[in-house]
Formats: sequence, C-alpha cells, structure tokens
Amino acid sequence: MEHRNFGNTDLSCSAVGFGTWEMGTTQYGEIDIQEAVRAVEMAVDHGITLFDTAEVYGPFTSEEFLARGLGARRKDVVLVTKVGFAYRDDPDARGPAAVAGRDASPAHITEHTEGCLERLGTDYLDLLLIHWPDHKTPHEDTIAALEAMKEAGKIRHYGVSNYDVPMMTECERHGHLTANQVGYHMFDRRMEAAVLPYCQDQGIGYMAYGSLGFGLLTGAFTPDTTFVDWDWRSSGKAFGLPLFEREHFVKELKVVERLREFAADSGHSVAQLAIAWLLGNPAVTVGLVGMRNETELEENVAAADWRLSDADRATIDGFFEEEGVPTYVDAKQAA
Repeated sequence: MEHRNFGNTDLSCSAVGFGTWEMGTTQYGEIDIQEAVRAVEMAVDHGITLFDTAEVYGPFTSEEFLARGLGARRKDVVLVTKVGFAYRDDPDARGPAAVAGRDASPAHITEHTEGCLERLGTDYLDLLLIHWPDHKTPHEDTIAALEAMKEAGKIRHYGVSNYDVPMMTECERHGHLTANQVGYHMFDRRMEAAVLPYCQDQGIGYMAYGSLGFGLLTGAFTPDTTFVDWDWRSSGKAFGLPLFEREHFVKELKVVERLREFAADSGHSVAQLAIAWLLGNPAVTVGLVGMRNETELEENVAAADWRLSDADRATIDGFFEEEGVPTYVDAKQAA
C-alpha cells in the first residue's frame, strides 16, 4: 500500500488507517468485538500501518481492544491516541454521558497520557492528539506539556483534532503540529475552505475521519433505514450537519446510488470510491476507516490503489449538483 509522510515530518504511514471509534462505543450500531479485534490482527498483514484510537472511545475500552488485537505487532505500526476530556465519577457511564467537559491543561493531559500508555500496553506513542479544543486552557500551555512528554520519550509526535486555522496558528507559535485530525468526506467538504490548505502550506499532516460518511458511503442504507435511539445518528446530526435528517438523508441516498453505479462501472464498490476520492486530495495524509471484519478490511485496502482522474471527480460533483445535495464547502467548522 502507498505510504505518506505527515507533512514535513519523518512520520510515515499507510494511506488507509484503521479507525477504532466503532470498536469502543455502544452508540454506533451493532458490532462484534471479537471480529473487530481479529480485523486488527489481520490489518497489519494487509498493509495497514496506522491505528487510531482515543481514551474517550468507550471510554477506555477501544484502547484495550486495540492493544489486544495488535499484541506484539505494536512495534510495526504507527499508534495514535487522543486525550483532552474530563470524565464523570461514574464507572457505569458510557459514551458522551461519561464526559464532564474538555480539559487540555498540562497536568490533565500528562496524567491521562500515562493511562493511555498503560491501556495500550506500550511505553511510547507515535502520535498523541488533543481531541477537541479546550477553550479554557491557553494553547501555549498545552503545547509546552506536549513538548515535555516528547522530550521524555513518552510520545514521538503530537498534534490536534478538530482545530480550526486560528487555533492551529496559535499552536504553531509554540511548537510544530505533526497532524490535525478532522472529519472529511464527499458529503462534508468544509475543510477544503481553509483547514486543508493551511495544513498543506504549513507542513502539517491531515488525518481524515468519517471517510465513509458515517455509513452513508457504504451503500448499506435505504430510504427505509432508521437508527435506534442509542445510535448517535438517530439525532439526525453529524458533527453539525443535518446529514441524517430524513429530508436530507433521502436525497443523499440518491447521490449514493449514482455513485454506486459509477463505481461499479470500474469494478469497485461505492465505499472504495469514497476512499479513493478522499485520498485523491494531496493534502490528506491518511483516511481513517472503521473495519469490523476481514471483508471490510480487504475492501478498504483495495481502494488505496484506485486513482481518480479530474474527469472522474467532476462527474462525482455533477451527481451532487443534479440531485440538489450540498457539500457544505462554505459552512463553518464547529470547534
């Protein structure tokens, strides 16, 4: 599989990364944990060298499951996790109910990074990210703590997640970000307006999450699809966009059907088209994809070798225009 460097750093990984949000949450549909752990075990053999997790996924369980799946292969991969949330004093609380707020203070991220290291069964992290902006803590203080952990050998690189350009600019005054991890897919192109160009110009790697539109771009949904109450998509919102509200959802599925037919003409699936489209942006370092079993794993890996032409991308844009479906390029990022 193709490997890409994170911006102007020496950190390199496979173009497709293994995302583990689904593995650690009870709010993202049904998942067989044993199968997911097995998919982690097989992923390295299929050429995937980056695994992304976070302490909040669960919380804590995704890191534990990932460690189980990687085992001795940990040394062969780029291991990424994220900190920056405070938690309620309730061991039974799961998902968002467990979160008490954001906290990127030096003492907090230092302490919680130690917890991540323990759960992941490693003595260093290849990349540590601040999961969401903490508007109470000065960026200078957060970066100083990250630099100290880097100096101590706890982390090799650091970065952020869900930060906008002004936030990254302030961080860059005090250190250098290896990566920013933000949502990006065909239905959500907000990052094309400013964040992606900034990362490319400043030598900052870009990790795209939600590569398959949180299921929209898998071809698995129909107009009759509904989401149970505990599935976060049941709210209709997806990171500030109304992607799963009924009126939008039905129109989006018309686009997906046209994308499916377009991909089939080349012997590919719509999910592979979504990944190939994402990786065609030169500012993107890695596209993160959740993989629950070997079938999904093999399908996603194969997408990395598909190169879309400018004409292909123009055809894809035409589907959105003809169906009246927005891609939100000019919409503001919620940070």
